[in-house]
Parts: sequence; C-alpha cells; structure tokens
Amino acid sequence: MKRIFAGVALTVAAAALTAAPAQAAAPKDPVVALKKQFVAGTGVKFVDRTILADRGQRQIFMRRTGTFAFSKAGLAASDITGKFNFKQSDLPEDAPDLLKGLFAAERTIRIGTTSYISGGMFGTLLPEDKTWIKFPKGPTGGLTGLYGQIVNITEPNTLKTLLKSGKAIKGGYAGAITVGQLNKVSAWYRASLFDKPTKKQQKAVISWKLQLDGKGLPQRLVTTYSPVAIGMDADGKETLSVDTRYTGWGSKVTITAPPADDVTTEFKDGTSEIPDGLTLPNGDVVAK
Repeated sequence: MKRIFAGVALTVAAAALTAAPAQAAAPKDPVVALKKQFVAGTGVKFVDRTILADRGQRQIFMRRTGTFAFSKAGLAASDITGKFNFKQSDLPEDAPDLLKGLFAAERTIRIGTTSYISGGMFGTLLPEDKTWIKFPKGPTGGLTGLYGQIVNITEPNTLKTLLKSGKAIKGGYAGAITVGQLNKVSAWYRASLFDKPTKKQQKAVISWKLQLDGKGLPQRLVTTYSPVAIGMDADGKETLSVDTRYTGWGSKVTITAPPADDVTTEFKDGTSEIPDGLTLPNGDVVAK
C-alpha cells in the first residue's frame, strides 16, 4: 500500500496530560511480567488519544479504543477503532465522499498479519454490498493506525528496547529511541506505515514515558515525536503526542474475522490502491 502524507484541520481543544497516581517502584524486568500474560484467549484493552502541538497550541487529533489478543507466542490479534476529531465545517460543500469518510469511525481487525478494515475513508471506496476490505500483510489500523500509538509495548523486543534506552523513574521508566531503533525490532511499527521509513525518518527521535502497575505491567505510555517519525512532512515546530492507557490485563478476549460475505479484496473500482491527489482540509493527501 502506498505511503500517505496528510495535513489536516483539527478541532482546537486543551489537552493537558493529567498526572498519574504514585506507583510502587518499577520492577527490575517488566518484560518478564509481560511474557506471563501470553496465554491464549486472554488479552488487554487500551484507549489512546493523539494530540498535535504546534506553536503553543495543543489540539486533539484523534481518539482510539482497542483490544489486543494473545497466544502463547505473544500478540496474536487486535481489534481497533479510531476516529479523527474533525468538524463538518472543515470541509467544503463539494468535498468528495472519500474525504467525508474522515468523519466516520474506522475499525481494523488484524489477525496475524491479515487486516480487515471497515469505515472511515476506506468505507467510501467499498462496493455497496461489502463493509470490509481484506489486506494480507495489512496495516495495523488503516489510516487512523498511522496516527495512533506507534510503540506497541505488547511486543517483548519493543519493550526491551525501550528499557535499554531509558532509565527508571518513580512508577516506571522514561527515555528516548530513534525510529531506526524501533523499526528494527517492532513488526507493529513496520506494519503501521505505508512504506519503508526513509533515512531522515529513521533519525527521528521518539521520547517516551511508561508507567507500570503493581504487577509491573504497562498502565500508561506517552510517546512524543515529530510527524517525520510517521513519514509526514514537518517544519520542525510540530509534535505529535500519543497517550495510551491499558486496562484489563489477563481478561478473556476473542477476536475473529468479519463474516466472509461482508468482505472484499478490492475497492469498488476494481483496484486496491489508495487514490492519488486527494485534498484534505487545510492540507493534502499525496500518495507516492
């Protein structure tokens, strides 16, 4: 699938991060605590919020809710719904249906590396009798996945890389890694992009803060980075911050593929490519 660069108009809102309650001292090896959760039929839920900061203003960009399902080997499946925080007034009256899809929630079910996407911009491109499109080796969350939490702490190697790059703080850890480091260890990050990261992109720095619960499991992860980290053009003054909260570790989880009759492998025009030259409110989507 092609790389997408997007500039968007957002609803301005205050989005200060709330302080978390004090936690017990961070355990020596949270990776061990994570691996103990790898039991088939169980998982963890999360919610996250993406915030754009630009020249002193902080704006809510997008919100997501989701579930990760585990197997004995690790992450087995995910079910994520994301929605951009747009206003109808951001679009001109003659805007194409594709852009109107930005106001709808986008849901992605991913089992192994096979993705099923429904709603959002993708929903406007589907045949009338289909509600899902299937992508073998597909993205983690469609278009919204590009702007969600790109650091997946359910991957042991990713969590281990964070800890090596950070230091212990009260209740958890904090530090910074480069996109190049993340790309090397995280299948989730690689799948979230629409193309391989450029050399410039790999140099982008991701600052992070991880808070743990009493069992040493991730409770909250906040990452902050330039839009360059996800392949967007940026002037150096913009940052994205994703605040993710995890709940229900070890709860029963079942994630299944959509009914086959509702699924297509092609858009209504017979292709599976993202159309070129789309203009978003106050910006462009340019497929290359």
